[in-house]
Amino acid sequence: MLLVVGQIGKPHGIRGEVTVVVRTDEPEERFTAGSVFITEVPRDRRVSAGPAAAPAPGARFEVPKELVLESIRWHQGRGIAVFEGIHDRNVAEALKGVYLQVDSAGLAPPEDPEEFHDHQLVGLRVESVSGEEHGTVQRIEHAPSSDLIVLAKKDGGTALIPFVTAMVPTVDLRGGRIVVDLPEGLLDL
Repeated sequence: MLLVVGQIGKPHGIRGEVTVVVRTDEPEERFTAGSVFITEVPRDRRVSAGPAAAPAPGARFEVPKELVLESIRWHQGRGIAVFEGIHDRNVAEALKGVYLQVDSAGLAPPEDPEEFHDHQLVGLRVESVSGEEHGTVQRIEHAPSSDLIVLAKKDGGTALIPFVTAMVPTVDLRGGRIVVDLPEGLLDL
């Protein structure tokens, strides 16, 4: 399964550097020269891939399936990265919004028992402390204030649950479930 470890932001300068929003707790391990990332273009298609982003007149730029990190430096909590073959601001602009992913098969499990990889949680049953089933984990959203569980409700639709200990007291990977203690009406929003 693929894990998102970063997302490409705005170009920085004119030589193909881009900002990288880090989505991993181990940026020093994931973002080293030579690291290979599998790319994913966001569903909303904010990534430019038209002639304006073309490296040559009339050519169409396609986001490569993989990007190799040439170098990275850190500034105010964000990486400023150069990827192999991306040495032009127009091409860097075409990468804006692209997710950087790694294969989870090659990753060691987190050392902290209160820490989980997103792929470990997807598909788990979500139930209340009294045992009422609410649905399953569709995905994890990484918001600035806290992570959010995107719940696929058993009656249809989705709901967001803040992934904080007060609302998610138990994650039982072996049992295939997450126990939640939610304020009344949260799943109706």
